[in-house]
Amino acid sequence: MSGILSSPTLSVPTLSIETSQSASELKVRMGRARSSSLVKVETVGRNSQEEDLDQSVYDNVNAEWVNRKGAWLIHPILIFTGKIVIDTIPGMRQEVSWTLVNLLYLSLSYLMFHYVTGIPFQSDLHSGAYDDLTLWEQIDEGAHYTPAKKWLFSVPIGLFLASTHYTNYNPWLFAINLTALLFVLLPKLPQFHRQRVRFLVDDDPSGVTTPSTPNFPHSGSLTPTSLGDGSIPPIHITEAEFR
Repeated sequence: MSGILSSPTLSVPTLSIETSQSASELKVRMGRARSSSLVKVETVGRNSQEEDLDQSVYDNVNAEWVNRKGAWLIHPILIFTGKIVIDTIPGMRQEVSWTLVNLLYLSLSYLMFHYVTGIPFQSDLHSGAYDDLTLWEQIDEGAHYTPAKKWLFSVPIGLFLASTHYTNYNPWLFAINLTALLFVLLPKLPQFHRQRVRFLVDDDPSGVTTPSTPNFPHSGSLTPTSLGDGSIPPIHITEAEFR
């Protein structure tokens, strides 16, 4: 027995199993990803104590300007300035002018407060805590019904009422202005805080595709058959010398 253990040909053997030609033809085809949902609502942000600590390390200069002096006054100034500029277009009617002013203001408001996420500068100071949050969600650290948010909520409504009055309550222009107003007001509601509406999103977020039926060979081609003496076909084993 000691002679067997000292034999160099049996030290650290490795197995090499030889398979038949038909076994190499086994293939599994991966099908396409799972069907996508038309509309899906997702919650962004961790909303944890760690995230609150990252946000409170430094002041968020990207959102604190809304509470400064003059930040509230800039909205009516921009509205009246835009109205004057649009009225200088030859042949411009008041109905179309007020509608354009309303749509332009609501578009810029949606783009600034509800579309762009993160902060444009010094994002590393907060460890990426604001990367998934819009400007509206960053104002007053996400608190609702603050004075700044009440003002930003009332300005689009006031402009909508003015545009409805000066368009002589035209039903088509009223429908256009109301639709644009809803697109801006709905993201401001507390029920939609940190909520994202996604379109055509895969149901399987892991990205692993669902395997389809594998292309197996014909039945019986890989099944071991019995030999004449009833034994199983041998497995060829080779030994590699340890160097």
